[in-house]
Amino acid sequence: MYIAMNRFQIRRGSEDEFERMWKQRDSHLSGVPGFVEFHLLRGPETESFTLFASHTVWESLAAFEAWTTSNAFRAAHAQAGQNRQLYLDRPHFEGFEVVQHLR
Repeated sequence: MYIAMNRFQIRRGSEDEFERMWKQRDSHLSGVPGFVEFHLLRGPETESFTLFASHTVWESLAAFEAWTTSNAFRAAHAQAGQNRQLYLDRPHFEGFEVVQHLR
C-alpha cells in the first residue's frame, strides 16, 4: 500500500470554508484503479493557521502515480487555485510506502 498526504496551513477563521470546499468538490476518485480510501484530517491550531491534511490510501505507489497523470486527477484539481486566500502557505506533499499494516 501507499499513502499520499498533502498538508495545508489554513488561515485562522477560514477553516469552515476550507472544509465546505472539500466536502462539496468532486474528487473524481470513485472508480480510479488502485484507490482505497480518502480522509480529510483537521489538526492542531496555531495563532495564524489550522493544520489540515488530505490522506489517500492506494493499493500501490504505481496506482498513485497513474492517478497523478490521469484525466480524473486533472479534473479533480482544475479549480485548485481559486481559493488561495484560505492558505497561509502552499500545500506540502508527503508520500509513504506502507511497511506494516494492522487491523
